[in-house]
Amino acid sequence: MVSNLLAYLEAVLAAEDDAITIIGADQKVLFWNESAVQTYDITNDDIIGRPIQEFFDTDDLMILNVLETKQPVQSAYHRPRKDKHVVVNASPIFSQQNELIGAISVERDITQIVKLNDNLLTTSTELNELRQMVYTNNEATPFSKLKGKSKVLQQTIQIAMKASKTDATTLILGESGTGKEVCARAIHEASPRREGPFIPVNCGAIPAALFESELFGYEGGAFTGAEKNGKKGKIEMANNGTLFLDEVGELPLEMQVKLLRVLQERELYRVGSSTGTPVNVRFIAATNQNLEARMEENQFRSDLFYRLNVIQITMPPLRQRINDIPALTQSFLKQFASQYQVPTPALETDAMEAMLHYHWPGNVRELRNIVERIIILSDSSLIRKQDLLGFFQPSNQQENKSAQFPERSLPQEKENIERKRLEEALQQAGGNKTAAAQMLGISRVTLYNKMRKYGVVNY
Repeated sequence: MVSNLLAYLEAVLAAEDDAITIIGADQKVLFWNESAVQTYDITNDDIIGRPIQEFFDTDDLMILNVLETKQPVQSAYHRPRKDKHVVVNASPIFSQQNELIGAISVERDITQIVKLNDNLLTTSTELNELRQMVYTNNEATPFSKLKGKSKVLQQTIQIAMKASKTDATTLILGESGTGKEVCARAIHEASPRREGPFIPVNCGAIPAALFESELFGYEGGAFTGAEKNGKKGKIEMANNGTLFLDEVGELPLEMQVKLLRVLQERELYRVGSSTGTPVNVRFIAATNQNLEARMEENQFRSDLFYRLNVIQITMPPLRQRINDIPALTQSFLKQFASQYQVPTPALETDAMEAMLHYHWPGNVRELRNIVERIIILSDSSLIRKQDLLGFFQPSNQQENKSAQFPERSLPQEKENIERKRLEEALQQAGGNKTAAAQMLGISRVTLYNKMRKYGVVNY
Protein backbone atom coordinates (compact mmCIF):
# COMPACT_ATOMS: atom_id res chain seq x y z
CA MET A 1 0.00 0.00 0.00
CA VAL A 2 2.82 2.40 0.97
CA SER A 3 4.67 1.65 -2.28
CA ASN A 4 1.52 2.40 -4.27
CA LEU A 5 1.05 5.73 -2.48
CA LEU A 6 4.67 6.57 -3.22
CA ALA A 7 4.10 5.79 -6.89
CA TYR A 8 1.04 8.03 -6.93
CA LEU A 9 2.99 10.85 -5.29
CA GLU A 10 5.83 10.56 -7.78
CA ALA A 11 3.32 10.65 -10.67
CA VAL A 12 1.76 13.85 -9.29
CA LEU A 13 5.18 15.47 -8.89
CA ALA A 14 6.19 14.51 -12.43
CA ALA A 15 2.97 15.91 -13.94
CA GLU A 16 3.19 19.31 -12.24
CA ASP A 17 4.60 22.23 -14.27
CA ASP A 18 5.74 24.12 -11.16
CA ALA A 19 8.88 23.24 -9.25
CA ILE A 20 8.00 21.10 -6.20
CA THR A 21 10.37 20.50 -3.28
CA ILE A 22 9.72 18.39 -0.18
CA ILE A 23 12.20 18.42 2.72
CA GLY A 24 12.25 16.54 5.98
CA ALA A 25 12.48 18.00 9.46
CA ASP A 26 16.27 17.68 9.14
CA GLN A 27 16.15 20.09 6.12
CA LYS A 28 17.28 17.36 3.72
CA VAL A 29 15.57 17.06 0.34
CA LEU A 30 13.18 14.10 0.01
CA PHE A 31 11.44 14.91 -3.29
CA TRP A 32 12.57 17.09 -6.19
CA ASN A 33 10.39 16.93 -9.32
CA GLU A 34 11.41 17.31 -12.96
CA SER A 35 10.20 20.93 -13.10
CA ALA A 36 12.53 21.73 -10.19
CA VAL A 37 15.36 20.11 -12.15
CA GLN A 38 14.57 22.34 -15.15
CA THR A 39 14.10 25.49 -13.06
CA TYR A 40 17.29 25.27 -11.03
CA ASP A 41 19.44 22.97 -13.18
CA ILE A 42 20.05 20.64 -10.26
CA THR A 43 19.61 16.89 -10.81
CA ASN A 44 17.83 14.51 -8.46
CA ASP A 45 21.05 12.55 -7.92
CA ASP A 46 22.81 15.68 -6.73
CA ILE A 47 20.19 17.07 -4.34
CA ILE A 48 18.16 14.15 -2.92
CA GLY A 49 19.24 13.42 0.63
CA ARG A 50 21.32 16.60 0.92
CA PRO A 51 20.54 19.74 3.01
CA ILE A 52 18.72 22.15 0.71
CA GLN A 53 20.67 25.25 1.81
CA GLU A 54 23.82 23.75 0.22
CA PHE A 55 22.39 24.50 -3.22
CA PHE A 56 21.25 28.10 -2.93
CA ASP A 57 22.97 31.45 -2.43
CA THR A 58 20.85 32.41 0.57
CA ASP A 59 20.07 30.45 3.73
CA ASP A 60 16.85 32.48 4.13
CA LEU A 61 14.88 30.08 1.95
CA MET A 62 11.09 30.24 2.04
CA ILE A 63 10.74 26.50 2.65
CA LEU A 64 13.12 26.72 5.63
CA ASN A 65 11.14 29.66 7.05
CA VAL A 66 7.97 27.59 6.79
CA LEU A 67 9.71 24.67 8.49
CA GLU A 68 10.84 26.96 11.33
CA THR A 69 7.64 28.98 11.81
CA LYS A 70 5.25 26.08 11.01
CA GLN A 71 3.13 28.66 9.15
CA PRO A 72 2.13 28.31 5.46
CA VAL A 73 2.64 31.06 2.88
CA GLN A 74 0.48 31.76 -0.16
CA SER A 75 1.48 33.46 -3.43
CA ALA A 76 4.64 34.99 -1.91
CA TYR A 77 7.29 36.59 -4.10
CA HIS A 78 10.66 34.93 -3.53
CA ARG A 79 14.14 35.14 -5.02
CA PRO A 80 15.97 31.94 -4.06
CA ARG A 81 18.83 32.85 -6.41
CA LYS A 82 19.98 36.12 -7.93
CA ASP A 83 18.93 34.85 -11.37
CA LYS A 84 15.56 33.41 -10.32
CA HIS A 85 12.23 35.06 -9.46
CA VAL A 86 9.41 32.80 -8.26
CA VAL A 87 5.97 32.93 -6.66
CA VAL A 88 5.78 30.41 -3.82
CA ASN A 89 3.09 28.44 -2.05
CA ALA A 90 4.60 26.52 0.86
CA SER A 91 3.24 24.57 3.82
CA PRO A 92 4.58 22.61 6.79
CA ILE A 93 3.88 18.85 6.84
CA PHE A 94 2.61 17.20 10.01
CA SER A 95 2.23 13.55 10.87
CA GLN A 96 -1.03 12.04 12.09
CA GLN A 97 0.30 12.59 15.62
CA ASN A 98 0.66 16.33 14.77
CA GLU A 99 4.44 16.09 14.73
CA LEU A 100 6.30 18.33 12.26
CA ILE A 101 7.97 16.02 9.77
CA GLY A 102 8.87 18.38 6.92
CA ALA A 103 7.71 21.06 4.49
CA ILE A 104 6.64 21.35 0.85
CA SER A 105 7.22 24.23 -1.52
CA VAL A 106 5.53 24.78 -4.92
CA GLU A 107 7.33 27.46 -6.94
CA ARG A 108 6.22 29.09 -10.20
CA ASP A 109 9.10 30.54 -12.20
CA ILE A 110 8.32 34.17 -13.17
CA THR A 111 11.89 35.13 -14.07
CA GLN A 112 11.06 35.82 -17.71
CA ILE A 113 8.05 37.93 -16.74
CA VAL A 114 10.19 40.09 -14.43
CA LYS A 115 12.95 40.46 -17.03
CA LEU A 116 10.45 41.26 -19.75
CA ASN A 117 8.84 43.88 -17.56
CA ASP A 118 12.22 45.51 -16.81
CA ASN A 119 13.20 45.43 -20.50
CA LEU A 120 9.84 46.90 -21.47
CA LEU A 121 10.29 49.76 -19.02
CA THR A 122 13.78 50.52 -20.34
CA THR A 123 12.61 50.36 -23.95
CA SER A 124 9.56 52.51 -23.24
CA THR A 125 11.72 55.16 -21.55
CA GLU A 126 14.20 55.22 -24.45
CA LEU A 127 11.39 55.35 -26.99
CA ASN A 128 9.75 58.23 -25.16
CA GLU A 129 13.04 60.15 -25.20
CA LEU A 130 13.33 59.61 -28.96
CA ARG A 131 9.73 60.74 -29.44
CA GLN A 132 10.43 63.93 -27.53
CA MET A 133 13.47 64.61 -29.72
CA VAL A 134 11.78 64.14 -33.09
CA TYR A 135 8.11 65.03 -32.80
CA THR A 136 8.63 68.79 -32.94
CA ASN A 137 10.48 68.39 -36.23
CA ASN A 138 8.06 66.01 -37.89
CA GLU A 139 4.65 66.76 -36.42
CA ALA A 140 2.69 69.90 -35.61
CA THR A 141 1.84 68.66 -32.09
CA PRO A 142 2.06 65.40 -30.14
CA PHE A 143 -1.68 65.00 -30.78
CA SER A 144 -0.96 64.56 -34.49
CA LYS A 145 -0.44 60.89 -33.63
CA LEU A 146 -4.21 60.68 -33.15
CA LYS A 147 -4.98 60.65 -36.85
CA GLY A 148 -8.41 61.58 -38.14
CA LYS A 149 -10.60 64.60 -38.78
CA SER A 150 -13.91 63.23 -37.58
CA LYS A 151 -15.85 65.52 -35.26
CA VAL A 152 -15.97 63.00 -32.41
CA LEU A 153 -12.17 62.51 -32.48
CA GLN A 154 -11.48 66.23 -32.70
CA GLN A 155 -13.70 66.83 -29.66
CA THR A 156 -11.69 64.22 -27.78
CA ILE A 157 -8.40 65.85 -28.82
CA GLN A 158 -9.63 69.26 -27.67
CA ILE A 159 -10.31 67.89 -24.18
CA ALA A 160 -6.94 66.11 -24.13
CA MET A 161 -5.12 69.30 -25.18
CA LYS A 162 -6.74 71.21 -22.31
CA ALA A 163 -5.78 68.38 -19.92
CA SER A 164 -2.16 68.53 -21.09
CA LYS A 165 -1.79 72.11 -19.84
CA THR A 166 -2.50 71.01 -16.26
CA ASP A 167 -1.31 68.40 -13.78
CA ALA A 168 -4.87 67.16 -13.22
CA THR A 169 -5.31 63.42 -12.82
CA THR A 170 -6.90 62.11 -16.00
CA LEU A 171 -9.00 59.02 -16.74
CA ILE A 172 -9.08 57.79 -20.34
CA LEU A 173 -11.96 55.48 -21.22
CA GLY A 174 -12.52 53.50 -24.38
CA GLU A 175 -12.59 50.07 -25.97
CA SER A 176 -9.43 48.08 -26.62
CA GLY A 177 -7.50 49.36 -29.60
CA THR A 178 -8.90 52.92 -29.63
CA GLY A 179 -5.56 54.56 -28.80
CA LYS A 180 -5.75 55.23 -25.06
CA GLU A 181 -1.97 54.96 -24.55
CA VAL A 182 -1.32 57.10 -27.65
CA CYS A 183 -3.55 59.78 -26.12
CA ALA A 184 -1.82 59.48 -22.74
CA ARG A 185 1.62 59.88 -24.34
CA ALA A 186 0.40 62.89 -26.31
CA ILE A 187 -0.88 64.54 -23.12
CA HIS A 188 2.51 63.96 -21.48
CA GLU A 189 4.52 65.19 -24.49
CA ALA A 190 2.42 68.35 -24.74
CA SER A 191 2.63 69.06 -21.00
CA PRO A 192 5.16 71.02 -18.94
CA ARG A 193 6.40 67.58 -17.80
CA ARG A 194 7.57 66.62 -21.31
CA GLU A 195 11.22 66.56 -20.21
CA GLY A 196 10.38 64.09 -17.45
CA PRO A 197 9.82 60.34 -17.83
CA PHE A 198 6.64 58.71 -19.13
CA ILE A 199 6.31 55.39 -17.28
CA PRO A 200 3.59 52.99 -18.51
CA VAL A 201 2.29 50.26 -16.21
CA ASN A 202 -0.06 47.56 -17.48
CA CYS A 203 -2.04 46.69 -14.37
CA GLY A 204 -3.38 43.55 -16.05
CA ALA A 205 0.09 42.10 -16.74
CA ILE A 206 1.73 42.24 -13.28
CA PRO A 207 1.37 39.14 -11.07
CA ALA A 208 -0.58 39.97 -7.91
CA ALA A 209 2.36 38.97 -5.70
CA LEU A 210 4.59 41.56 -7.40
CA PHE A 211 2.17 44.49 -7.53
CA GLU A 212 3.30 46.32 -4.40
CA SER A 213 7.03 46.05 -5.03
CA GLU A 214 6.58 46.95 -8.73
CA LEU A 215 4.55 50.09 -8.02
CA PHE A 216 6.07 51.27 -4.74
CA GLY A 217 9.54 49.74 -4.77
CA TYR A 218 11.26 48.15 -1.78
CA GLU A 219 14.07 48.68 0.71
CA GLY A 220 17.13 46.46 0.81
CA GLY A 221 16.43 43.30 2.77
CA ALA A 222 12.67 43.88 2.69
CA PHE A 223 12.16 40.26 1.65
CA THR A 224 14.13 37.23 0.56
CA GLY A 225 16.07 37.99 -2.60
CA ALA A 226 15.59 41.76 -2.44
CA GLU A 227 18.32 43.87 -4.01
CA LYS A 228 20.91 44.93 -1.43
CA ASN A 229 20.32 48.63 -1.99
CA GLY A 230 16.59 48.36 -2.59
CA LYS A 231 14.80 49.29 -5.79
CA LYS A 232 12.60 52.12 -7.01
CA GLY A 233 9.04 51.31 -7.98
CA LYS A 234 7.31 52.61 -11.08
CA ILE A 235 5.82 55.57 -9.19
CA GLU A 236 9.25 56.80 -8.09
CA MET A 237 10.62 56.23 -11.59
CA ALA A 238 7.93 58.60 -12.90
CA ASN A 239 8.98 61.39 -10.51
CA ASN A 240 8.72 64.80 -12.24
CA GLY A 241 6.99 63.03 -15.11
CA THR A 242 3.87 61.00 -15.82
CA LEU A 243 2.75 57.56 -14.64
CA PHE A 244 0.32 55.86 -17.02
CA LEU A 245 -1.79 53.16 -15.35
CA ASP A 246 -3.20 51.13 -18.20
CA GLU A 247 -6.05 48.69 -17.48
CA VAL A 248 -6.49 50.34 -14.06
CA GLY A 249 -9.71 48.36 -13.60
CA GLU A 250 -7.52 45.26 -13.04
CA LEU A 251 -5.81 46.82 -10.00
CA PRO A 252 -6.34 44.55 -6.94
CA LEU A 253 -8.50 46.07 -4.20
CA GLU A 254 -5.68 46.11 -1.63
CA MET A 255 -3.50 48.05 -4.08
CA GLN A 256 -6.31 50.50 -4.80
CA VAL A 257 -6.16 51.65 -1.16
CA LYS A 258 -2.40 52.24 -1.33
CA LEU A 259 -2.62 54.04 -4.67
CA LEU A 260 -5.35 56.28 -3.26
CA ARG A 261 -3.01 57.25 -0.42
CA VAL A 262 -0.30 58.29 -2.90
CA LEU A 263 -2.82 60.36 -4.86
CA GLN A 264 -3.99 62.10 -1.69
CA GLU A 265 -0.72 62.62 0.15
CA ARG A 266 1.79 62.69 -2.74
CA GLU A 267 4.13 60.38 -0.92
CA LEU A 268 4.68 56.63 -0.96
CA TYR A 269 6.06 53.98 1.33
CA ARG A 270 8.42 51.41 -0.12
CA VAL A 271 7.96 47.80 0.94
CA GLY A 272 9.91 47.37 4.16
CA SER A 273 10.11 51.10 4.94
CA SER A 274 8.29 53.15 7.57
CA THR A 275 9.47 56.44 6.07
CA GLY A 276 7.45 58.15 3.36
CA THR A 277 9.08 59.29 0.10
CA PRO A 278 7.63 62.47 -1.48
CA VAL A 279 6.80 62.13 -5.18
CA ASN A 280 5.87 64.65 -7.85
CA VAL A 281 3.97 62.58 -10.39
CA ARG A 282 1.13 63.27 -12.80
CA PHE A 283 -1.23 60.28 -12.96
CA ILE A 284 -3.07 59.21 -16.10
CA ALA A 285 -5.22 56.06 -15.91
CA ALA A 286 -7.00 54.14 -18.65
CA THR A 287 -9.46 51.29 -18.86
CA ASN A 288 -11.82 49.57 -21.25
CA GLN A 289 -14.01 48.49 -18.34
CA ASN A 290 -17.08 50.17 -16.89
CA LEU A 291 -15.68 51.36 -13.58
CA GLU A 292 -19.04 52.59 -12.34
CA ALA A 293 -20.47 49.11 -12.83
CA ARG A 294 -17.44 47.59 -11.09
CA MET A 295 -18.05 49.97 -8.18
CA GLU A 296 -21.57 48.62 -7.86
CA GLU A 297 -20.08 45.12 -7.81
CA ASN A 298 -17.59 46.21 -5.09
CA GLN A 299 -14.66 45.47 -7.40
CA PHE A 300 -13.44 49.07 -7.64
CA ARG A 301 -13.29 51.67 -4.88
CA SER A 302 -15.49 54.70 -5.41
CA ASP A 303 -13.03 57.03 -3.64
CA LEU A 304 -10.25 55.99 -6.02
CA PHE A 305 -12.56 56.40 -9.02
CA TYR A 306 -13.38 59.98 -8.07
CA ARG A 307 -9.70 60.73 -7.47
CA LEU A 308 -8.80 59.44 -10.93
CA ASN A 309 -11.81 60.95 -12.67
CA VAL A 310 -10.85 64.63 -12.41
CA ILE A 311 -10.69 64.91 -16.20
CA GLN A 312 -12.42 62.19 -18.20
CA ILE A 313 -11.56 61.51 -21.83
CA THR A 314 -13.43 58.94 -23.92
CA MET A 315 -11.65 57.55 -26.98
CA PRO A 316 -14.28 56.95 -29.67
CA PRO A 317 -14.48 53.49 -31.27
CA LEU A 318 -13.57 53.29 -34.95
CA ARG A 319 -17.15 52.47 -35.95
CA GLN A 320 -18.13 55.97 -34.75
CA ARG A 321 -15.49 57.62 -36.94
CA ILE A 322 -15.91 55.74 -40.21
CA ASN A 323 -14.77 58.77 -42.23
CA ASP A 324 -11.30 58.47 -40.68
CA ILE A 325 -10.75 54.94 -42.05
CA PRO A 326 -9.40 55.98 -45.52
CA ALA A 327 -6.81 58.35 -44.02
CA LEU A 328 -5.78 55.84 -41.36
CA THR A 329 -5.48 53.09 -43.96
CA GLN A 330 -3.30 55.19 -46.23
CA SER A 331 -1.10 56.23 -43.32
CA PHE A 332 -0.59 52.62 -42.21
CA LEU A 333 0.03 51.47 -45.79
CA LYS A 334 2.84 54.02 -46.20
CA GLN A 335 4.26 53.25 -42.74
CA PHE A 336 4.51 49.50 -43.25
CA ALA A 337 5.57 49.70 -46.90
CA SER A 338 8.51 51.81 -45.74
CA GLN A 339 9.23 49.51 -42.81
CA TYR A 340 9.28 46.36 -44.96
CA GLN A 341 10.83 48.13 -47.96
CA VAL A 342 8.13 47.26 -50.49
CA PRO A 343 6.06 49.42 -52.87
CA THR A 344 2.92 50.89 -51.33
CA PRO A 345 -0.11 49.01 -52.73
CA ALA A 346 -3.34 50.76 -53.67
CA LEU A 347 -6.85 49.76 -52.56
CA GLU A 348 -9.58 49.38 -55.14
CA THR A 349 -12.83 51.24 -54.46
CA ASP A 350 -14.64 48.00 -53.57
CA ALA A 351 -11.88 47.12 -51.08
CA MET A 352 -12.17 50.48 -49.35
CA GLU A 353 -15.96 50.10 -49.30
CA ALA A 354 -15.47 46.76 -47.56
CA MET A 355 -13.22 48.45 -44.99
CA LEU A 356 -15.92 51.06 -44.36
CA HIS A 357 -18.61 48.39 -43.91
CA TYR A 358 -16.62 46.31 -41.41
CA HIS A 359 -17.60 46.70 -37.74
CA TRP A 360 -13.98 46.91 -36.40
CA PRO A 361 -14.36 45.27 -32.98
CA GLY A 362 -10.59 45.72 -32.50
CA ASN A 363 -10.73 49.40 -33.51
CA VAL A 364 -7.61 51.20 -34.77
CA ARG A 365 -5.31 48.44 -33.51
CA GLU A 366 -7.18 45.90 -35.63
CA LEU A 367 -7.03 48.18 -38.68
CA ARG A 368 -3.30 48.66 -38.16
CA ASN A 369 -2.71 44.91 -37.86
CA ILE A 370 -4.72 44.15 -40.99
CA VAL A 371 -2.83 46.75 -43.03
CA GLU A 372 0.47 45.30 -41.81
CA ARG A 373 -0.78 41.84 -42.85
CA ILE A 374 -1.63 43.21 -46.29
CA ILE A 375 1.86 44.64 -46.73
CA ILE A 376 3.56 41.41 -45.63
CA LEU A 377 1.40 38.88 -47.45
CA SER A 378 0.19 40.64 -50.59
CA ASP A 379 2.06 40.20 -53.87
CA SER A 380 -0.17 42.60 -55.76
CA SER A 381 0.14 46.36 -56.19
CA LEU A 382 -3.66 46.63 -56.22
CA ILE A 383 -5.81 45.21 -53.41
CA ARG A 384 -9.38 44.24 -54.33
CA LYS A 385 -12.27 43.27 -52.06
CA GLN A 386 -11.84 39.55 -52.74
CA ASP A 387 -8.17 39.85 -51.77
CA LEU A 388 -9.04 41.75 -48.61
CA LEU A 389 -11.37 39.03 -47.32
CA GLY A 390 -8.42 36.70 -46.97
CA PHE A 391 -6.55 39.17 -44.78
CA PHE A 392 -9.48 39.39 -42.35
CA GLN A 393 -10.08 35.65 -42.12
CA PRO A 394 -7.33 33.50 -43.65
CA SER A 395 -9.19 30.24 -42.96
CA ASN A 396 -12.80 29.39 -43.82
CA GLN A 397 -13.08 32.66 -45.71
CA GLN A 398 -15.66 31.39 -48.19
CA GLU A 399 -17.90 30.31 -45.35
CA ASN A 400 -17.48 33.54 -43.40
CA LYS A 401 -17.49 36.28 -46.02
CA SER A 402 -20.82 37.60 -44.90
CA ALA A 403 -19.72 37.57 -41.28
CA GLN A 404 -16.59 39.57 -42.06
CA PHE A 405 -18.34 42.37 -43.92
CA PRO A 406 -21.95 42.54 -42.74
CA GLU A 407 -24.30 44.87 -44.54
CA ARG A 408 -24.54 48.16 -42.71
CA SER A 409 -28.28 48.51 -43.06
CA LEU A 410 -29.71 46.02 -40.54
CA PRO A 411 -27.14 46.09 -37.71
CA GLN A 412 -26.54 49.82 -37.99
CA GLU A 413 -30.26 50.54 -38.10
CA LYS A 414 -30.68 48.48 -34.93
CA GLU A 415 -27.83 50.35 -33.25
CA ASN A 416 -29.18 53.71 -34.35
CA ILE A 417 -32.60 52.93 -32.88
CA GLU A 418 -31.09 51.66 -29.63
CA ARG A 419 -28.78 54.67 -29.29
CA LYS A 420 -31.64 57.09 -30.01
CA ARG A 421 -33.91 55.41 -27.46
CA LEU A 422 -31.09 55.45 -24.90
CA GLU A 423 -30.50 59.19 -25.39
CA GLU A 424 -34.24 59.92 -25.22
CA ALA A 425 -34.59 58.06 -21.92
CA LEU A 426 -31.59 59.84 -20.39
CA GLN A 427 -32.92 63.18 -21.59
CA GLN A 428 -36.39 62.50 -20.17
CA ALA A 429 -34.84 61.38 -16.88
CA GLY A 430 -32.70 64.51 -16.69
CA GLY A 431 -29.53 62.41 -16.72
CA ASN A 432 -30.65 60.22 -13.81
CA LYS A 433 -29.20 56.80 -14.67
CA THR A 434 -31.46 54.81 -12.32
CA ALA A 435 -34.63 56.42 -13.70
CA ALA A 436 -33.46 55.98 -17.30
CA ALA A 437 -32.69 52.31 -16.70
CA GLN A 438 -36.18 51.78 -15.24
CA MET A 439 -37.79 53.49 -18.24
CA LEU A 440 -35.87 51.18 -20.59
CA GLY A 441 -36.54 48.07 -18.51
CA ILE A 442 -32.83 47.28 -18.04
CA SER A 443 -30.39 47.28 -15.12
CA ARG A 444 -28.04 50.19 -14.34
CA VAL A 445 -25.06 48.00 -15.29
CA THR A 446 -26.61 47.28 -18.72
CA LEU A 447 -27.37 50.98 -19.11
CA TYR A 448 -23.73 51.91 -18.41
CA ASN A 449 -22.51 49.25 -20.84
CA LYS A 450 -24.76 50.57 -23.61
CA MET A 451 -23.73 54.17 -22.89
CA ARG A 452 -20.12 53.10 -23.26
CA LYS A 453 -20.85 51.10 -26.42
CA TYR A 454 -22.54 54.01 -28.17
CA GLY A 455 -20.33 56.76 -26.77
CA VAL A 456 -23.20 58.42 -24.92
CA VAL A 457 -21.24 60.41 -22.35
CA ASN A 458 -22.95 63.79 -21.99
CA TYR A 459 -25.40 62.76 -19.27
